Amino acid sequence: MKGKPKDVELIGNEVAVRWADDTEIYLPAGFLREHSPSAENIGEVDILGQRHGGDGPRNFDTVSVVGWDWVGGYAIRFEFSDGHRTGIYSFDLLEKLAAMLSD
Repeated sequence: MKGKPKDVELIGNEVAVRWADDTEIYLPAGFLREHSPSAENIGEVDILGQRHGGDGPRNFDTVSVVGWDWVGGYAIRFEFSDGHRTGIYSFDLLEKLAAMLSD
C-alpha cells in the first residue's frame, strides 16, 4: 500500500490521486460509484455469513463526483451527483480499483 495520497483532484469526470511517491491513478466517477463499498451497494454480512441487502453493482456512467472528505488517515468518502455518499474507500481499495482498470 502506498499510504495516504499526496493530492486528490477532479479532472473532467475522473478522480486523480497522486501518491507520496508521485505515481498517479485516474478513476472514472461512474466506476467509483459502481464499486462503492457501502452497505447500500454491496449489502451486509451477518455472523452466519449470510448477505443481506445491497442492490449490487450497476452502471453509473452519468454520475459524477461532486466532493470528497478524508476519513481519518486511511480513506476517502466521495459524494456523488446522485446523492450517494456512504461508501468509505480505503486507500488500499483505491489502489485495487485502479488495478482493475489496468487489467
